[in-house]
Amino acid sequence: MRVLVAEDEVRVAEGVARGLRREGAAVDVAFDGGTALAKARAFDYDVLVLDRHLPELHGDDVCRAVHRERPETRILMLTAYREVDDRVAGLALGADDYLGKPFAFDELVARVRALGRRAQSSRPAVLEREGIRLDPARHEVTRDGRFVELTPKEFAVLEALLEADGDVVSARRLLHRLWDENIDPLSNTVRMTVMTLRRKLGEPAVLETVRGAGYRL
Repeated sequence: MRVLVAEDEVRVAEGVARGLRREGAAVDVAFDGGTALAKARAFDYDVLVLDRHLPELHGDDVCRAVHRERPETRILMLTAYREVDDRVAGLALGADDYLGKPFAFDELVARVRALGRRAQSSRPAVLEREGIRLDPARHEVTRDGRFVELTPKEFAVLEALLEADGDVVSARRLLHRLWDENIDPLSNTVRMTVMTLRRKLGEPAVLETVRGAGYRL
């Protein structure tokens, strides 16, 4: 899952980003509305965590534009106001969910996860192929009934390959979807992650490298 956190309080934004990264999400951060909208237009985010009162460009305007231009991106709106009228106004702009400040981090993570599942609602709840079974809700992977322990990034790569259902997925696509904007596009991060994932899945090998094209399960 790729998430954009748009929040002008640096401490809050960076704390949320760190926490979501620990949960396995690829997270970018924007501290003003103009930057948030530019990033939302440039990248395919599953979820936008959006503070309503942003400098430069108001969160309402960001919400309205993302809802219109990127309807597949789910929006969780944050605000210091808790009145019903304020929540209704935010939802009317196109937000999918609403969370008042201060908030419990565990609740924010749960809401982001729920929105991420809604963004991917067309796919099966459990992904299976070649004896591999991946359950995103339980964050569990088995191969022929054997549990496979994966890091969050290995899990995310395997999930993307299972979603492709036998089609080749390029390293660039994996990098774009599963790592944040700070990753070096020329790094060998994807290749190394795939190598470790292949080893953990065991024999016979089912994760194929398609030379010059990418990877296929």
